[in-house]
Amino acid sequence: MTYSKSEWLRVMSCNPWFGALPLGERKAMLAVSAVVHLRPGEMLFRKGDTGGGFFAVLSGALKVSTLGEDGREGILSVLEAGIWFGETSHFDGMPRPHDVTAMEASEVLFIDPPALTRLMRRNAFAGGMAILMSVRTRALYGLVEDAMLRSTRTRIARRLLSLARGDATMAAHARAGVAVSQESLAMMLGITRQTLSKELKALAGAGVLTLGYGRIEIVSLEKLELYGASV
Repeated sequence: MTYSKSEWLRVMSCNPWFGALPLGERKAMLAVSAVVHLRPGEMLFRKGDTGGGFFAVLSGALKVSTLGEDGREGILSVLEAGIWFGETSHFDGMPRPHDVTAMEASEVLFIDPPALTRLMRRNAFAGGMAILMSVRTRALYGLVEDAMLRSTRTRIARRLLSLARGDATMAAHARAGVAVSQESLAMMLGITRQTLSKELKALAGAGVLTLGYGRIEIVSLEKLELYGASV
């Protein structure tokens, strides 16, 4: 979906983080943003690329991924409309840590490094960036905790809950369905497709969800949250 520049503020303000910023900061960000158009499968940047700046998904969806030593892809996150990302390399000066690729035709906003540096001189914007990076850190520790301490079924439930709330967006209300293939979900969790299939069938049998082609429908959000709260 293509949005006009006059619609950017409405579309992007659906994101909890961006929407919580003062209106003046949101307008200042969008005033210095340019649009990058991506085709399905086109990479925004690769692991090891240099460069700073700040990105946001205006429409479409992107995946954050990396390749293992055996060549297998590991999907770390799905970036949907409203999500801002990519600030780490701007602040630490290090190369990009992951690949970011369009999963479908997408529009991405880009704030270039000089403009981002100027925005950081604004107290309200800098405070907002501190909050965003704190949210990132909290989410990262949550993933580590899941991998170390939680059962496979609990990890699947928690990942589905995250995806239902927009993954990195983390909206207050979960959607009734998640557009993700079982192969992609297995990559996100670092488990085999066979293990995932077995666990999903068990959750389906318990009346938690139903399985479709490239999509998982949540039948009972309450039950899924109970599985996600287990150890």
